[in-house]
Amino acid sequence: MTTVDLRTSSEIPLFDTTLSDPPQPRTTTVDLRTSSEIPLFDTTLPDPPQTSMTTVDLRTSPKLFANVSGSVDDKGTCQCSVYLPDTTFPVQQAERLEIIATTLSVKFESELSQVREYAKMVTLYQQKILNLTIRVEHMESSSVSYTELDFQLLKVEISELDRLVTQLKSSLVGSNVIVEQIYMEIRNLTILVGELESMDKNNILAIRRQIVSLQNRLKECEENANKTTVPPYFPPGSCIHGGLLNVSQPYVVKLNWRGFSYKYGSWGRDYSPSNPESEFYWVAPLNTDGRLLEYYRIYSSFDNLLLFQQTYESRITYGEGSGVALYNNFLYYHAYNTRYMVKHDIKRNTMVLRKELQDAVTGNRFSYAGVSWQTLDFAVDESGLWVIYSTENNMGNIVISKLNETTLDVLNTWQTRQYKPSVSNAFMVCGVLYATRPVNTRKEEIFYMYDTTTGQEGRTSIIMEKKLDTIQSISYNPADQKLYVYNDGYLLRYDAIFQP
Repeated sequence: MTTVDLRTSSEIPLFDTTLSDPPQPRTTTVDLRTSSEIPLFDTTLPDPPQTSMTTVDLRTSPKLFANVSGSVDDKGTCQCSVYLPDTTFPVQQAERLEIIATTLSVKFESELSQVREYAKMVTLYQQKILNLTIRVEHMESSSVSYTELDFQLLKVEISELDRLVTQLKSSLVGSNVIVEQIYMEIRNLTILVGELESMDKNNILAIRRQIVSLQNRLKECEENANKTTVPPYFPPGSCIHGGLLNVSQPYVVKLNWRGFSYKYGSWGRDYSPSNPESEFYWVAPLNTDGRLLEYYRIYSSFDNLLLFQQTYESRITYGEGSGVALYNNFLYYHAYNTRYMVKHDIKRNTMVLRKELQDAVTGNRFSYAGVSWQTLDFAVDESGLWVIYSTENNMGNIVISKLNETTLDVLNTWQTRQYKPSVSNAFMVCGVLYATRPVNTRKEEIFYMYDTTTGQEGRTSIIMEKKLDTIQSISYNPADQKLYVYNDGYLLRYDAIFQP
């Protein structure tokens, strides 16, 4: 152990403690043989940097002595290691702190600027929420019905507010009472608008539909009231009116005498120009194949028809289709699978005359829409007997021919531009052809007309109510000015209403 007396030096040098690196252990060699006064430390230090100087007076230390363990080498030199204290100033750390302080200052200014913007946005959102609240309260208190668009606009505005407030919440560190309050108000508004919309759908919109339904029913009642008004009177068999204006509601007479399975057929009243008040009614259901005409019944009055008290039932061999007409006690029909027209005496139940209709298309080609095997359709009006058919030359369009009821000769022919398979049926009134088409399963429309007097065709729209899907035949009777309709086996009757 060697004791070093620090007091042997009358003046201890001061040290510049501004070092860039912590000091390394210094080795001080003490030669006890040659020197009477040995310096305590090797104070040769590297030149300190010139940035900052700090002077430390070691004489102020309360402990001036220290025991240091050392050793003597082979030359007798005593060596020991002494660790100097870390008295250097941390310049680099101070610079880093200064940089961090500057960065924090910039960030603080940026955050402060964002907070100012958010404060403005919060104020704006509060105003928007106030406006939405007022609108929703008005919708609650008002009795006015709102459309789907009103609710959708409210939903869009609330969704936009919700999105912006959610974005604002995510950008803020920690919680903000005002933002949370706005968020909750938006949620409440969303729920309230949903409830209002549900209430409106369940109540107001339902009431609106009921009102529309009532309005339609009222309109229909008004139309029916107009229909039930007394129409202008025109003498039977005359054509001094201005054409067909409307038809009445159908009167369901009965099911045909053969039963419900016999959906195809025809029925009507005989028209005798010399005796218009005579009553003979025919009902001629086709066989179930919808083609073959074999049996028919004649009734001497409408009451007998209702009571199934036929005057006689007859069989013919054979007719085809539903285009039958009864004129002046003779039944006219299309001979089966031919072009021949047949005149049949109902009182004697015999065929009187049979004549071919030139160029007429047969074999179910160009029949009516939904009604098969009606290639020849006989019709009766105030002027006499007609036949409605098609030809290849007229490309399937309707052809009208006026017949001589005695000889079945064709007196005149008119070719229309109305395609026959596009109409469901046709009939003649005062030399004017009227054609029908289905609107739906319960309505038929008289939509087309052709005036043989002028050769002019035109459009009209007269709705006919029906009981079942398909109308198989329509026959007009000039004596009572009624339409007789065979509707899927049921016998219907309509009043024809003419315009002045």
